Amino acid sequence: MEIRTQDGLVMTESEFRSYIKANGGPTWDQTTLEILAQLGADVVLDGPQAIPSRYQTVYRDGVEQINGQWFTKWSVAEMDDEAKAAADAQQAEAVRSGRNNLLKDSDWSQGKDIPDAVSQPWAVYRQALRDVPSQVGFPWDVQWPAQPE
Repeated sequence: MEIRTQDGLVMTESEFRSYIKANGGPTWDQTTLEILAQLGADVVLDGPQAIPSRYQTVYRDGVEQINGQWFTKWSVAEMDDEAKAAADAQQAEAVRSGRNNLLKDSDWSQGKDIPDAVSQPWAVYRQALRDVPSQVGFPWDVQWPAQPE
């Protein structure tokens, strides 16, 4: 739990207790709304987090008062080119890892003892998996091939 003091400081409950004690205030067993009101403080509730786009990050942007209650405030910031490249690389690695797992799971289909009628559709599927990184929307907009039945 976070608490906001009258002078605008925002701190955790344990920090608030230490702050009050250090400033000659009372000690108490359990923090209640009544105690906070007596000390001129308010609970800071969790505000809704911003939803970032692909190339944005979310950051805590202080607190804000809405209808008499205090909430955490969240904002978004645009990534710089380096961060965008890092996000693209991380997404590409995740897609390739998933693709590699699908290839591994279908290795059985290419055994010498597998009839052509079974192995051929799987070979086409596996090639489509290998081609995923060359898709136009890669790494963010990937069209996964359908697995043969």
